[in-house]
Amino acid sequence: MTKNIMNPSVDFYFSKEKKWKEEINQLRMIALDCGLTEELKWGCPCYTLDKSNVVLIHSFKEYCAFLFFKGALLKDTKKILIQQTQQVQAARQIRFTNVKEIIKLSKILKTYILEAIEVEKAGLKVTLKKTAEYAIPEEFQTILNKTPALKTAFNALTPGRQRAYLLYFSAPKQSKTRESRIKKCIPQILKGKGLND
Repeated sequence: MTKNIMNPSVDFYFSKEKKWKEEINQLRMIALDCGLTEELKWGCPCYTLDKSNVVLIHSFKEYCAFLFFKGALLKDTKKILIQQTQQVQAARQIRFTNVKEIIKLSKILKTYILEAIEVEKAGLKVTLKKTAEYAIPEEFQTILNKTPALKTAFNALTPGRQRAYLLYFSAPKQSKTRESRIKKCIPQILKGKGLND
């Protein structure tokens, strides 16, 4: 296993970090020890194999983490992978709150990264839920049934945009809040735009 070189364009991420500086530097060494290429993607250090994303380092207020892009396909023999939310289908995290945890788990982390590399080499893909499998909130279905132009516009959106709207509309517990979200988004849908466009 050849140790790869640090990418200078990624250095700023490690130098700007205050809270998790020691932890993310340790994660960097582990990822580089696995022979991956260090790149900057989404403003974070991303470790790739032949341009395919394998693992990413990111930090949050409460923890820092390795994010495995196809973590759902890993065996997770140590039961340390975390699915961030129910909507996350492929990616899985391993979270850390101190450098001692990372050092203690370093061999296991390398094993997980090497397994993720093998998943990538094999060309395995996570089977994602199709848009048709997402529940349409009753409030949105009622409006779609009454407004053919909205139904046509929604159906013309890309599957990813449709899913984003369905997840956004479904999130609130109260019907009133779901209705409010739907009404605010109708003009955007009619223009053929996604939730975040």
